[in-house]
Amino acid sequence: MIARPLRHAFLAALLLAGPALLHAQQPEGQQAVPPVDSLVVEGNKRLSSAQVLGTSGIVVGQIITYRDVQRAITTLFRTGQFDDVTIEQREGAAGELIIAVIVQERPLLQRWTIRGVEKVGERAVKDRVELVNGRAVDRAAVARGVSSIDSLYRERGFYRAKVSVLELPQSDGSVRLVYDIEEGNRVALSQVVVEGNEQFADQRLVDRMASKPEGFVWFQKGEIDDAEMQRDLRERLPKYYGDRGYIDFQVTHDSLEVDPSTGKAALHLTVDEGDFYRVGKFDIVGNRRFSTDELIAFYPFKADTLRTGQGPMPFNREDWDKATKAVQTLYGNNGYIYAHIEPIEERRTLPDGSHVLDLGWQIQENQPAIIRRIDILGNDVTHERVIREAILMLPGDLFNQDAFVRSYQNIMNLGFFEQPMPEPKVEPVEGGPDVNLTFTVVEKRTGNINFGASIGQGTGIGGFLGLEEPNLWGRAKRGRFQWQFGRNINDFNLSYTDPALLDSRVSATVSLYNSRLRYTVGDLGRRRQRGGSLQFGFPFMGSRWTRLYLSYGLQEQSFTGGSTDLQSRFNCSNCTRSTVGLNLVRDTRVGMPFPTGGTYISTGIEQNGGILQGTGDYQKLDLEGRWYTPLGQMGGNGGPFGGGVQFVLGLTARSGFVFGDATQFPTDLYSVGGVQFGIPLRGYEEFSITPDGFRAGAGSTSATTNSFGRSFAAFTLEAGARISQSVYVNTFLDAANLYREPRQFDPTRMYRGAGFGASFISPLGPLGLDLAYGFDRVGIDGRPNPGWKLHFRLGNFF
Repeated sequence: MIARPLRHAFLAALLLAGPALLHAQQPEGQQAVPPVDSLVVEGNKRLSSAQVLGTSGIVVGQIITYRDVQRAITTLFRTGQFDDVTIEQREGAAGELIIAVIVQERPLLQRWTIRGVEKVGERAVKDRVELVNGRAVDRAAVARGVSSIDSLYRERGFYRAKVSVLELPQSDGSVRLVYDIEEGNRVALSQVVVEGNEQFADQRLVDRMASKPEGFVWFQKGEIDDAEMQRDLRERLPKYYGDRGYIDFQVTHDSLEVDPSTGKAALHLTVDEGDFYRVGKFDIVGNRRFSTDELIAFYPFKADTLRTGQGPMPFNREDWDKATKAVQTLYGNNGYIYAHIEPIEERRTLPDGSHVLDLGWQIQENQPAIIRRIDILGNDVTHERVIREAILMLPGDLFNQDAFVRSYQNIMNLGFFEQPMPEPKVEPVEGGPDVNLTFTVVEKRTGNINFGASIGQGTGIGGFLGLEEPNLWGRAKRGRFQWQFGRNINDFNLSYTDPALLDSRVSATVSLYNSRLRYTVGDLGRRRQRGGSLQFGFPFMGSRWTRLYLSYGLQEQSFTGGSTDLQSRFNCSNCTRSTVGLNLVRDTRVGMPFPTGGTYISTGIEQNGGILQGTGDYQKLDLEGRWYTPLGQMGGNGGPFGGGVQFVLGLTARSGFVFGDATQFPTDLYSVGGVQFGIPLRGYEEFSITPDGFRAGAGSTSATTNSFGRSFAAFTLEAGARISQSVYVNTFLDAANLYREPRQFDPTRMYRGAGFGASFISPLGPLGLDLAYGFDRVGIDGRPNPGWKLHFRLGNFF
């Protein structure tokens, strides 16, 4: 019997009669294609013949065409069980039609592994392979694994890495696969060569790229990252040119030339700078809600281009994009969330051959969106009223994008929910432009009970027992009980705060305390105070962010022992202090407890004694300002709701003044230095800054009468990264000084410190660790002696 490929027979039949006649009566002189008489399977070992034939779809007694054969081969290949499939036609002894399905099975994958990985993490390499043990070897997945591993090594700068796959047959017919990797050395970028650039030098362009050649400094290693390199070519360089009027710039060719002998690489770029464009005419079309004059206020280029269309200013892509976004935000803040702002850019060549870019905004306003409903989901503990108080919008209001984002931030600031919170949703109402808003929260455990041992820098070893709940009964009422005890300390505090007294906008706080402390360092002696205070807060002129606090406190205090110097001035037995305070606070910070934006301004005045009776007669004025501005973020979704690691720049300024007789209340005077007792100044010991200057020597941690002043100034500049709601790291610059009298206040005469810090939120409260360098320290001999100082902070954040 002579076997012939079935496709040849069917092709002949097709030419003679056509597929449509195979099932019909054949014309005279033509022979009908016979039905399949029998089927055979060859080459199968793991799979039964019935499985193969069942998958092919060919059955005995069927008249088949070439399409049936193609379908059978395709179906068998799709199972992933075969490396090769052939279907043949054979003729039996009596002329019957026999179809033979010849297969070459893929072996089962017993296991796979990698070999030769040293410089790149093994887990990272294995994650690039998508093979499953115990299944037929997927050849396509094997090839994808090779390509993906190769890409991984290229991303890490190993451009000479080689990846091969070894197939090791086993006695049972299965195979083992080994991804064999020759890593080679990391390729370092030695130079960037740019061709076609006439306006800007190579080095100027390289300075704008993340892919920089290796240099002499330790951190400039010349590492090559494929993703960053593509961003250089597709984003950073075009942006640099676009911000300077070259809007047609493009990288036309790039290649990386690697020297095998040195492992160095040169990046060659060919660029087309395009024409230089100045700003031309400007027009606005389609605006009805806002006048043209109102929108022109956002136009970033000089006004003379509006009249002549030939302004001298070069086009700046970044400024133009920011202006367009600002107009979009303007519409969004006034309910027009469906407004579409299309920037218009039309190139024009002037008679003198120069080029201008005519700009405009094509505005499609659409209908404004009114808030139909605001839903809150997930609040199983927190009362809905607490959350709605944080939302700046009401049903029936026009949608406002800024208020929507700030409402989300206000809810996070409550501190009752897991962060980051799910992004709120804006859902259009069917049949109209109105919207429903949905805020989703996930409750977290807010209260805590803590107990154990403690050690304080000034009070020695003791124990503590604490109970705090900032969300009592789910209504944001705060209760706090704390008791510290030991040989040198017995401190009892109890407080309760109601942010909405009788469901009003008035807040109230009542606190009671009884404290006895004996300091083991600083030679501060013993202090005992007991008393209480009552404070009421009112919205100032109806403002949501500004509150006026009125307070009254009554305290009995004894201050005994300590150094002879302190006893001579501050010795007080059963002194009574009666205090009335007034404090105006404006707080717009977001991202608490580690703010990522907003401001905090506080102005507080106190009257102690005098007409209020009690010991002493003096007044205090305390001023504080904190400003935060976001610098950007890494990770997250990059939208207005934050997420990921958020970077922030912060500035804090504080000052205080005491007027009158406060000699019997040293704790109401100011001290500067360290982080534990007074005004923080990192990089210096406690009490080391005096009105007479820095006090050096072994006894610099001991307080004297000269350690206290009646006024101070302190500033902190910091750049930080908010890793999460509980972790914050920063670098800072502190400056502070202490003055004997308010009239000596001089913020130009400061002691400076700088360093690095980390802050955490723990069950014990806020914890911080700072390493700071004191620039203006001096030795006992009066000579400059700057140095490092490690500080531990508990419950004291800057």
